[in-house]
Amino acid sequence: MSLAVVNSCVLMGMQPHAVQVEVHIGAGLPAFSVVGLPDTGVRESRERVRSALQSSGFNFPVARITVNLAPADLPKDAAHFDLPIAIGILLASGQLAVESEHSPSVPLCIDHYMLAGELSLTGALLRLAAPVAVAWSAAKLGFRQLIVPQVCAAMAAQVSEVQVYGASSVRQLVEALLTHELTCALPEPAVIADSLSAGLCMSEVKGQQQARHAIEVAAAGRHNVLLRGTPGVGKSMLAQRLITVLPELSETQRLDVAVLAGGAGRSEPVNALPPFRSPHHSASTVALVGGGSQPKPGEISLAHHGVLFLDEVAEFGGRALEALREPLETGGITIARAGRSVWFPADFQLVAAMNPCPCGWLGHAVQQCLCTPERIERYRAKLSGPFMDRLDLCINLKVEIEVLDSSAVMESSVQIRKRVASAQAIQQQRQGCLNSRLDEEGVALYAGLGDEAEHLLRQCIRRWGWSGRSVQRAKKVARTLADLAESEHIQTEHLAMAIQYRG
Repeated sequence: MSLAVVNSCVLMGMQPHAVQVEVHIGAGLPAFSVVGLPDTGVRESRERVRSALQSSGFNFPVARITVNLAPADLPKDAAHFDLPIAIGILLASGQLAVESEHSPSVPLCIDHYMLAGELSLTGALLRLAAPVAVAWSAAKLGFRQLIVPQVCAAMAAQVSEVQVYGASSVRQLVEALLTHELTCALPEPAVIADSLSAGLCMSEVKGQQQARHAIEVAAAGRHNVLLRGTPGVGKSMLAQRLITVLPELSETQRLDVAVLAGGAGRSEPVNALPPFRSPHHSASTVALVGGGSQPKPGEISLAHHGVLFLDEVAEFGGRALEALREPLETGGITIARAGRSVWFPADFQLVAAMNPCPCGWLGHAVQQCLCTPERIERYRAKLSGPFMDRLDLCINLKVEIEVLDSSAVMESSVQIRKRVASAQAIQQQRQGCLNSRLDEEGVALYAGLGDEAEHLLRQCIRRWGWSGRSVQRAKKVARTLADLAESEHIQTEHLAMAIQYRG
């Protein structure tokens, strides 16, 4: 009778949990059971581990083997428990031991390692679904040494707080552990923004000076935008080029994005470019905000630190759009289930695009709109007042025929990005966050208005019945306009332009 314990982990939302893989080999009829709330994929590890150990030349114990994944109340749904289970069986059966002065063999001590990896039937270690998420979890749980499959070790090594060791097979890992010859993986270089954004540039957008400036303002303060115009006027083109004027992500932000992608089952390299998500308008509420029996992040979390583009936003389901209201305010979402609640970050910048009417030609210089006033009203009413109140800028685009064939050179994304980065640096130095993330106290402290600007704002409140949220958001946009102009105080013209952009 013998017992071995190997360290692993599981990620629930953005909360890592340590999992102790306890392997007990005792007397009794031969059996192999896995307990501790494993899902089907984890239970199937019994057959993978058995075949992998036998194919690697190890003896599979003919005894009663019980594997407990502790804590028992935490669901386990990852295939990366194959490797710690296999190593636990080798430790418990005495096949992974070293000689000592007092005993012919002593089980090797691997308490300081965390292990994660899926096994093939040949004993080879397969690529993890989310190597960066596993390494990030190990670092958060206090482990400084991690063993993963060789094929994804470099990706996991992007997490600098952890020493990552790669192994190609169970046999190779056992020999390396016994001879203390584990090789530390070198991290892959992060993909830089310019290499991915080549081919998308603001210089390709002809004309639309107001819309181009609005995109720059939105990028500088991470404000939410609604682009409205007739078909083909350039709404999607502008939205897709927003990320080309955004500064590169910091190292912490890159890891956050990679971990969330791993939580959704998508293995992506650590990228310096902000994420850009553009779900189809048929997407369900769960697809947008996250959920499921085992909660997974949705599109708003996959767009964390980046842009969520909703093209044809009026065609999205009403429940899906209304579900975005709280995340737009709080920067996160809590998915509640009967057993537990899981929190996902969702600090995204919303860019929405829509036509002015169902047929799309309202306000066009040549094409005639065939929609009735009632039909137009029903179409616009699909976007509720509370949802519209959370959009900082509302820009109407018009066809500019005279500039379509113009040879004028438009300003590039690189030039705009420099101004955006400078404005964001001013905000971070002054208040520690971007203007769109200022709370009520921050707006009062950093976005104060002069007498003339305050009088103008009061007129807007009386004329249009602005809510408190609308007033706060207008001040934030005015503060961003002042930062782009390198003005210490908000001038009346900055507020006037913010009012104009609010539509």
